[in-house]
Amino acid sequence: MPTHEVRVLVEKLDDLLETPRYARPGDAGLDLYSRIDFSLNPGDRILVPTGIAIALPPGYVGFVNPRSGLSLRHGVTVVNGPGTVDASFRGEIGVVLINTDSTSTFECKRGDRIAQLVILPFAQAIVEEVSDLPGTSRSDGGFGSSGK
Repeated sequence: MPTHEVRVLVEKLDDLLETPRYARPGDAGLDLYSRIDFSLNPGDRILVPTGIAIALPPGYVGFVNPRSGLSLRHGVTVVNGPGTVDASFRGEIGVVLINTDSTSTFECKRGDRIAQLVILPFAQAIVEEVSDLPGTSRSDGGFGSSGK
């Protein structure tokens, strides 16, 4: 079960779509639904409206994540995944999808689940510029430097 709860205000911009909800108790992601019918050809991308706007409290952020089933079965994923929804944003949430399948067109109907919205608290960084960073055992090793 979740460690705590947070109130998220949802404005439905399309009364015929479902309100975001968790598919199962204990899930982290709220299902987001397509407001439109669309076809997505191989390699194409599209901004899909979800029919909702939200108000998050200060100190929280929404991350728009891909649905694993769409990725596995159709090669459809979120281009900028996760997409970031800041607490100050009040517009309609849109999901940028891309079809990575090399041969099949993806067909989506209005009301289909297209992504998940995960709400998390975050820490705001206090940026302090320095001339040298403190050392670590990894130092400045790049990709793959933490092991085999």
